[in-house]
Amino acid sequence: MSQNRAGTRALETDLIDVDQVVAAYYDVHPDPKEPTQRVAFGTSGHRGSSLKTSFNEDHILAITQAIVEYRNGQGITGPLFLGKDTHALSDPAQDTALEVLAANDVTVFWESNGDFAPTPAVSFAILSFNADPSHKSQADGIIITPSHNPPADGGFKYNPPHGGPADSDATSWIAHRANELIEGKLAEVKRVPLAQAKLSDGVVHHDFRAPYVNALPEVLNISAIKDAGIRIGADPMGGASVDYWGAIAEHHHLNLTVVNPLVDPRWSFMTLDWDEKIRMDCSSPYAMASLIGQKDKFDIATGNDADSDRHGIVTPDGGLMNPNHYLSVAIDYLYRNRTSWPQDAGVGKTLVSSSMIDRVAAGLGRKLVEVPVGFKWFVPGFLDGTGVFGGEESAGASFVRFDGRPWSTDKDGILLALLASEIQAVTGQSPSQLYRDLTEKYGEPAYARIDAAATVDQKARLGKLSPSDVTADQLAGETITAKLTEAPGNGASIGGLKVTTENAWFAARPSGTEDVYKIYAESFKGAEHLAEVQKDAKAIVDAVLGSAG
Repeated sequence: MSQNRAGTRALETDLIDVDQVVAAYYDVHPDPKEPTQRVAFGTSGHRGSSLKTSFNEDHILAITQAIVEYRNGQGITGPLFLGKDTHALSDPAQDTALEVLAANDVTVFWESNGDFAPTPAVSFAILSFNADPSHKSQADGIIITPSHNPPADGGFKYNPPHGGPADSDATSWIAHRANELIEGKLAEVKRVPLAQAKLSDGVVHHDFRAPYVNALPEVLNISAIKDAGIRIGADPMGGASVDYWGAIAEHHHLNLTVVNPLVDPRWSFMTLDWDEKIRMDCSSPYAMASLIGQKDKFDIATGNDADSDRHGIVTPDGGLMNPNHYLSVAIDYLYRNRTSWPQDAGVGKTLVSSSMIDRVAAGLGRKLVEVPVGFKWFVPGFLDGTGVFGGEESAGASFVRFDGRPWSTDKDGILLALLASEIQAVTGQSPSQLYRDLTEKYGEPAYARIDAAATVDQKARLGKLSPSDVTADQLAGETITAKLTEAPGNGASIGGLKVTTENAWFAARPSGTEDVYKIYAESFKGAEHLAEVQKDAKAIVDAVLGSAG
């Protein structure tokens, strides 16, 4: 049996053929009758691979035209900010989008010199434009990225004028219209040649990086990081933050080293993830193995995924922090140190994030605002001042400026990475040390996610459960205290089920891409009790779905 290579350097045989991936983007055409080849927006836009006929030129032509028609229908007449990451398919997709946007007379702000624009910088740009009272029209944006997905993948997501991920009403309309356009052989898609598009008056160069970097002292205590001389190691992991970290170090005079400044669409420098695939997941100890190996060189080392909306935090004493652990520390620190934040603003978390956050929020005397999975649920709170922090268990979060104004309404991995250095500078302790302090105060949870098999029909039923469908009253020896199919924070459907007890909980949600459902579970009574929770959780869900035994 061959040895698992997770955490080891990628070999030549692991790397994509970039020319093949790009050629397939242009040469292969989707069959709209094949479900896997249709446009489908998940929580982070449309994703796929040109090699699987799920991310090709036809898709991007249709999606871009659909976005144009959507913004026309919504009365959005301002510029569209266009950003991209470093995946091989991002460049050709950007070219395609420019051809359609220019043909439709949409003003486009983009990095015309070939630079990358990460997700948080695009969100920041949209919010900055729309906050300027001299602008009579509202801007929106497109970000071309499949996030941390493997090198052969592409992604395309739309951010409306609120700057965050589009809600399901918008994405459903865009996806439906895009599939109509593909079914119609793209006859209704307007398009001009790329050279003409780039020369049009409405396609304008925009510097995403400098305004974002310059404004960081409005949201972070940069002077504390500088004065403490925190030794920072920042790994862009070959992603769109690559030039941002050097600019941050230079502009703010930080003791910051860009650990790996290389950009390679094959990601040949990566260590393999748990399944021996190249994946830029900065929350994975396997994908982050190279940076973890350098942990003793820095006070704080950080990683970002390809579009920089996620963060990974590495400390000398703790190695790579579990995302839930770091979120708990970040929340405890921020709410104690951002004294100008509204005192009635709650703590935002997704319902599959750790209950340690619940206990931290209670200790702070703050209301917990628990929402379904998806960062879009935090956007309204950021905009109206009722929310100052939102975080997901998958290492995505953002928070507002010192004065309470929104910073980015999409996840910001650069921001959360720098916050770790601020925490170290201000408290004199690493985030991992501070997490140990939290466990002494609130208990130590064991948390895990597993997958269980489910048919398409069973997944559909799981997404439409009501609390009365669950007849069990015990979970791993404890009395069930709540059965949730709607998020307590906003009443929105969670697309699954969450069951809680005094010391444990589980949540079950159908996978959007595989014939499985995901069970998230946590126990404050240790790993053995967690295993019992997982076992009972599967039995409860299978009983509800009619597949027990």
